[in-house]
Amino acid sequence: MRVAMIGTGYVGLVSGTCFSEFGHTVVCVDKNPDRIGSLQRGEIPIFEPGLEDLVARNVRAGRLSFTQDIKAAVNKADAVFIAVGTPSRRGDGEADLSYVYAAAREIAESISHYTLVVTKSTVPVGTGRQVERIIRETRPDAEFEVASNPEFLREGAAIEDFMRPDRVVCGAESDRARELLRQLYRPLYLNETPILFTALETAELIKYAANAFLATKITFINEIADLCERVNVNVQDVARGIGLDGRIGGKFLHAGPGYGGSCFPKDTQALVATGRKFEAPLRIVETVVEINDLRKRRMAEKVIEACGGSARGKTVAVLGLTFKPETDDMRDSPSLEILPALQAAGATIRAFDPEGMTEAKKLLQDVVWCEDSYDAAKDADALVIITEWNQFRALDLGRLKDLLKQPVLVDLRNIYKPADMRQAGFSYYSVGRPAVKP
Repeated sequence: MRVAMIGTGYVGLVSGTCFSEFGHTVVCVDKNPDRIGSLQRGEIPIFEPGLEDLVARNVRAGRLSFTQDIKAAVNKADAVFIAVGTPSRRGDGEADLSYVYAAAREIAESISHYTLVVTKSTVPVGTGRQVERIIRETRPDAEFEVASNPEFLREGAAIEDFMRPDRVVCGAESDRARELLRQLYRPLYLNETPILFTALETAELIKYAANAFLATKITFINEIADLCERVNVNVQDVARGIGLDGRIGGKFLHAGPGYGGSCFPKDTQALVATGRKFEAPLRIVETVVEINDLRKRRMAEKVIEACGGSARGKTVAVLGLTFKPETDDMRDSPSLEILPALQAAGATIRAFDPEGMTEAKKLLQDVVWCEDSYDAAKDADALVIITEWNQFRALDLGRLKDLLKQPVLVDLRNIYKPADMRQAGFSYYSVGRPAVKP
């Protein structure tokens, strides 16, 4: 089948590339000439494990190409996916749909035969109907349908998630549209992947509900972690104890500095805004958003407490800046709250991240950027782990202790065992577990 993917951001590029790996002919479209030029040269603008090789293979096979010419791409496509950004709108938290609607108008002007227009972007309930209205008003003669196919891709594992998903959700309301989507995802039938067909609005809400539930789960275990610290209990034991219950499950029960990234913050805010719009307030989700914002600032206070109650004149080494490992995405990362708060308290920051420093340098000022973990630790009063990159899981503790002014480690991801840190002679502070003193 022939596919046009409008938008070459994270979702569009990964989805378009994976569709081409399925054997479809895919043209990815973007208005940014620099981005298209980079992609045509084989330069991938995001860090996602395995993506560069997958793009190269499908470009060589002639199944994947990149262009600024939306008309040519849409004109030949059986399905056109809208995969543009839907950032939070300032002031009210609602999703900014201007890019989606602009894409709909351009698609309308380019349709030449029956075309299925599919929203891949995360959009609030009712967006698909608006896209349909825009296309119909722009081109009353066009033969088309609108469907919703939300993405459930985890940054750092996006290719695996696309190729071997838990489920595929399709909001499609005619036999023709459903059959076209079945053909697009036909390779997944071999793996017996559940493909759920729903009404258009249902698919749109499933995406938001899923992300809000996961964000709630993260926030719940973070609050339990605070209680664990007060009553001298290990939150990891609590998480395992409840996670073994099949009704709860162990995923997303890892206490830490709060959620970030491109999805959870904006999607929870957008869902809250949708609830208010339809006079069905989502009190739980509203509270999750509030608690998560406070959580990141509380982590800076934890670091200051580990520094003896004051960060003034102290040097703090920070390992990990991205919101999670295996990505260079800095959007709403806890580091963007923690580092400025430490600086405001008088600390000097030395930082290192394996992939995120290019983006971090655009967002953080007055930081000493370091070459590796040990360079960051040199002459620091405390070391803080914010992102759980694998290379931080087996640090040479003896070397770190020699480099640090004080053997203080604040582990906001609980990647080390307290007993090991005690044996290594560190003052060790983690999340939801008793502090360790040598």
